[in-house]
Amino acid sequence: MDDGALVLFSGGQDSTACLAWALARFARVETVGFAYGQRHAIELECRGPVRDALAERWGTRLGPDHLIDLTPSLTALGQTALTSEAAIVMGEDGLPSTFVPGRNLLFLTYGAALAYRRGLRRIVGGMCETDFSGYPDCRDDTIKAMQLALNLGMQRRFVLETPLMWLDKAATWALADRLGIVELTVERTHTCYLGDRTHRHDWGWGCGTCPACGLRAAGWRRWREE
Repeated sequence: MDDGALVLFSGGQDSTACLAWALARFARVETVGFAYGQRHAIELECRGPVRDALAERWGTRLGPDHLIDLTPSLTALGQTALTSEAAIVMGEDGLPSTFVPGRNLLFLTYGAALAYRRGLRRIVGGMCETDFSGYPDCRDDTIKAMQLALNLGMQRRFVLETPLMWLDKAATWALADRLGIVELTVERTHTCYLGDRTHRHDWGWGCGTCPACGLRAAGWRRWREE
């Protein structure tokens, strides 16, 4: 197994930063995306143009893309504000209604199964517990536990890379700047939970009011002020 990387790539700001980060480090990088009935499915349409733009810079380092449909299994387990038109609110358990239980755990499991078959050792994800929505499957402890479980269960030595784990959104914008992808991030990525690509802000496209837009906008302002 070589030291290539598989990037969990949604088409959003964070995963685009992760993809550029991986391309700057590894000679062989593939991507995997997941359809799961997400309200902001337009992000899947952004993946191709973002990959094309990055391929212009990193050329043959960027390998095949894979798309896995998890819609039947995740929607069968119940709807959330990320997979339906439900209001985005804070639940009694302290978690936002956009939390999709098991989503990132499934992404990592399917990603590892694909990496196993593709001979890729590193699996890169945009999980972060610095500026995030409170999802427990984005925490560093969760990722470390998943790495152990995947390595034991598949008898491999995968490394789960989370380059954004300790970065706030301002630092993520700074990373995009160092990688030369700020314009690409603003114009072509999609992060808005409501799937809004009718409103263009300095920091990109989105409704401007959902939690994802709020984090992105606040990070942009802090980065620009530094």
